Amino acid sequence: MDEVFGKMAVVQRCRVHKQRNILDYLPKEMRRKAAWRMQAARALEDVTQARKELESIARDLEKSCPAAARSLREGLEETLILQGLRINNALLTSLASTNLIESAFSQAETYCGRVKRWRSGDMTQRWAASALLWTEKQFRKVRGFRHLPKLQAALNQSVLKPVKKKAA
Repeated sequence: MDEVFGKMAVVQRCRVHKQRNILDYLPKEMRRKAAWRMQAARALEDVTQARKELESIARDLEKSCPAAARSLREGLEETLILQGLRINNALLTSLASTNLIESAFSQAETYCGRVKRWRSGDMTQRWAASALLWTEKQFRKVRGFRHLPKLQAALNQSVLKPVKKKAA
């Protein structure tokens, strides 16, 4: 990503997968409360408040499960990118997860799974394109799609000001 977009890249990490990774570190009896707290923090409209709450959760987890706390802190900023751009909650909910793209790829995989013998690279590309066109017919509207122009404007604004990334 950095090779193409450099410091101007705006990357939103999948909240669903990040939360699942964090919860996997925790004992079963702690998972429900931690999940509830993380979801409540990410539901806050103010990104600064959300960041503070997530950091508070990480501090609490530090005592009982340092690996979960490290996982929460790693990528914390990237899970709040859309919130920081102040986009509509319905659109944020749709885009904060990779489920949209994973669903399209899963359907395309099903479509391409019918091929028994791949003959050439060209054939592979034709089938992949055909599969994605086939899955496109099954797409629904993205919740909050009417706010996409606002997202585009917010992204254009953020390109003017490079996103500060924490040093690795």
